[in-house]
Amino acid sequence: MKIIMLGAPGAGKGTQAKKIAEKYGIPHISTGDIFRANIKGGTELGMKAKSYMDQGQLVPDEITIGMLMDRIKENDCQKGYVLDGFPRTIPQAESLTKALADMGDKIDYAVNVDVPDQVIVTRMSGRRACLSCGATYHIVYNPTKQESVCDTCGSQLVLRDDDKPETVLNRLTVYHDQTQPLIDYYKKAGVLAEVDGTQNLDKVFQDIVSILGE
Repeated sequence: MKIIMLGAPGAGKGTQAKKIAEKYGIPHISTGDIFRANIKGGTELGMKAKSYMDQGQLVPDEITIGMLMDRIKENDCQKGYVLDGFPRTIPQAESLTKALADMGDKIDYAVNVDVPDQVIVTRMSGRRACLSCGATYHIVYNPTKQESVCDTCGSQLVLRDDDKPETVLNRLTVYHDQTQPLIDYYKKAGVLAEVDGTQNLDKVFQDIVSILGE
């Protein structure tokens, strides 16, 4: 079962990808993990990627696709995999479709975790982080016992720049411009499945399982 996770930043697709991987016994593959593994392993593609990253540039799609294809050829991907964070654009999706077709393979499901922008802004701007121990909280969904104080180590909590409403809105604008067209792409391919991401995590997961099957 080869699955792609779609959804805006903050929609919860990463959490659902991990749950899917655990239930079906398939690896959860994120591009960040692939980059780190290739750079740490000193692979040719990893070194090429690092040269772009060191200059603050985006890694070209052909390098990312090359690393991804190497990863999904590994033994633990024989039953399938969950891709999280890739593809992000139509050219990436087209390159992935072609690379898989060349192997006689294809994506089975593109699962879109659908959450309205305003809900995402509320979710993310409510996050609070402890810079001392790394613990994370939410003022509504996972509050601390004492306001703005970490339950674990007692340090002051902060609202990270990434979670500020104006930053979240900018990220959503980029998502709608670049990534949302993927929903139409995979709908045309006949593999799109949509779930309501505003529900609690367990209900969202139940809906996904009902689509993928037990």
